[in-house]
Amino acid sequence: MAFDPGEVSKASRFHALMRLVRIEHTLFSLPYAYAGAFLSGFHVTWAEIILMSLALLGLRTAALAYNNIADIDIDSLNPRTWNRPLIKGAVKISDAWWLVVVGSVIYFVSAVLLNIWTALLSPIPWLLALAYPQSKRKHSFPHLHLGLTLAMAVAGGTIAVAGNASLLEALLRVPWAFFFGVLFWVAGFDTIYALMDYEFDVKHNVGSIPARFGIKKALDIALAFHLIAIVLFGLAVPLYGLGWVYVAGWLVASALILYENYLARRSLENVPKAFNLNIPIGLILTLSAIADVLIKLGGG
Repeated sequence: MAFDPGEVSKASRFHALMRLVRIEHTLFSLPYAYAGAFLSGFHVTWAEIILMSLALLGLRTAALAYNNIADIDIDSLNPRTWNRPLIKGAVKISDAWWLVVVGSVIYFVSAVLLNIWTALLSPIPWLLALAYPQSKRKHSFPHLHLGLTLAMAVAGGTIAVAGNASLLEALLRVPWAFFFGVLFWVAGFDTIYALMDYEFDVKHNVGSIPARFGIKKALDIALAFHLIAIVLFGLAVPLYGLGWVYVAGWLVASALILYENYLARRSLENVPKAFNLNIPIGLILTLSAIADVLIKLGGG
C-alpha cells in the first residue's frame, strides 16, 4: 500500500482540531448534565439524553474554540501555552471560527428540539461560556466564572428533561446543592491550575486569584472552595434521597479532592498531577449519583 502524505496531513489537522477544543474535557463534563437530569425526579428519555449530549458537545466546542481565538495574544506570550494549535499554526483562525459557528448551531438546534424552556434560556449558558476569556481581563476571579459555566450543565440537564412542566417547577427541581458543589469544586481546581501561570499573570496583568493574593493565600482559597464543595456534595444525600452508592462515591471523591490540595501544597511541581485528579473525581461523583437513582428506579 503506497504512503499517502495527504492522509497524514488530514489526520494531523484533525488531531490539531481535537486538541483545540479538548474533546476529552467535553466528555468529562457530560455527566454533570446527566446528574442534573436524573436527580431532578423528572422522567428521562433516550431522546432527551441524546439531545442534551449534543447541546453540551456543541456549546463546549464553540466555547473552547472561541477561548483559543480570544486568548491568542496571551497564549502566544505564555511559555506554557505557546505550542497550542492556533499559536503553532496547526489550526487556522478561520477553522477555529468555523468550530465556533458549527458548535453554536448544534447547541441551539438541540436546545430548540428539547423543549420550550431550553429554547428560551439557551442564550444564557452560551453567553456565559463565551464571556469566560474576558473575565480574566476584567477581574481576579475567572475561576468562579468557569465554575458557574460548568455548573450550568447541572441546571441545563434538569431543564432539558422538564418536558411540559412550568419553568418554576423546573427550576425548583434543579439539584442546587449539586449545582453549587460543581461551581466551587471547579473554582477550586482552576485556582490550583492557575498557580502554574502565577509569574506570567502578575507580569502581564492577567486576572487570577494567585496573581491577586499570592500563592499561599491562593492555596488557602482553593482549599476553602473545595471544603464548601465537599459539604454541598454531601448535602445531596439527604436532599435528594441518595443512598450508599452515592455515599461511597462521595467519600472517595472527597478524599481525592483533599489529596489534590495536599499535592499542590507540597510542591507546585505537583500541580499538573493534582489537576488531573479532577477527571476521576467528576466521574465518581456524577456516575455514583446517577447509579444510585437508577438502582432505586429499578427497585434495587
